[in-house]
Amino acid sequence: MTLMAQDRKLTAPTVYPDNAEFWKAAGEGRLVVKYCNDCKQFHWYPRPICPHCGSDRTEFKASPGTGTIYSVSVTRRAGPIAFAIAYVTLDEGVSMLTNIVDCDLDALRIGQKVRVVFKPTEGGPPVPMFTPA
Repeated sequence: MTLMAQDRKLTAPTVYPDNAEFWKAAGEGRLVVKYCNDCKQFHWYPRPICPHCGSDRTEFKASPGTGTIYSVSVTRRAGPIAFAIAYVTLDEGVSMLTNIVDCDLDALRIGQKVRVVFKPTEGGPPVPMFTPA
């Protein structure tokens, strides 16, 4: 039997000054990732100080929203709707903890290519998640 991902109700994320630009882009259907202008590295999660070198010369850069599943777990008993939680390594090299959606959950595999999709929340900006590419 195939286990298909279903949409779940999502609570709106908390928007802070440090991540407001990220959520604004998500509302426009765009994924952005923080980049350090000093050490030239991307980092995830969005924050003003680079975790690699400590610089505050960071900015958001557009991401194509493509990557690879690094790790995945299908959760069947946490509630009425099964879902997949995963680490996705974006093509920029950073890993995001996220959900894999709109697919056969039993067919998900480490190393599988994925692309970003945005799922609506209750009263807030949409949340980036991923689906097989």
